[in-house]
Amino acid sequence: MTIAQELDSQQGICQDVIFPPGDLYSDEPPLESELHLRQIILLLTCLEWLWRDRNDFYAAGNLTIYYSPRQRKSEYFRGPDFFVVLGTERKTRKSWVVWEEDGKYPNVILEILSDSTANTDKDLKKKIYQDTFRTPDYFWFDPYTQEFAGFHLVDGEYQPLQPSEEGYLWSHQLGLYLGVYEGLLRFFTRDGQLVPTPEETAEQAEQKAEQSQQQAEQAEQKAERLAAKLRELNIDPDII
Repeated sequence: MTIAQELDSQQGICQDVIFPPGDLYSDEPPLESELHLRQIILLLTCLEWLWRDRNDFYAAGNLTIYYSPRQRKSEYFRGPDFFVVLGTERKTRKSWVVWEEDGKYPNVILEILSDSTANTDKDLKKKIYQDTFRTPDYFWFDPYTQEFAGFHLVDGEYQPLQPSEEGYLWSHQLGLYLGVYEGLLRFFTRDGQLVPTPEETAEQAEQKAEQSQQQAEQAEQKAERLAAKLRELNIDPDII
């Protein structure tokens, strides 16, 4: 079956189709490598920490998206490596079942490239995300070669995103940049600040506390030296 035939078959679903039950388990193949797993976990951890006070989104990795009531899964396509759906309830799910989620598709999708999936990610999946999902932001990244590209849906077609001076790509949907940092893809704020993990946030807080303590100790030592100097001049520092 060609790409066009596959897409036509998805779009030609009749209104009277009996939908399969929505309580479907994910059915994804194993990840390509430990690095792929670390990349997915990193993105999930950072976004959920950044949006920890929000309950209007769903983010997942290596999870099946069931979007065709006529066939629960396709040999041509399963699920993205990482995706975000906005305007939905933040809760755990076994899979993402479009017909059980008010017809919502992901707002942002990222595929992590590998030798075995790169062609599909750049061709068939890109076509499905553009024409069937209508996902506004699509990215792909190879953690080994550092290949990184992004696209935004404009008038129904993906247009390449232009990198910033730092090499970051802007996600219109997330309101964040994506960029390579220490070999892995990370989120950055509009002003270019790295979105930290909870551990990095704790480390930053600890460093600030240590700096404040050092500054306080330095100020105290300076005051003691000044008091000692005044006493040498027979001046009581307590009455100044």
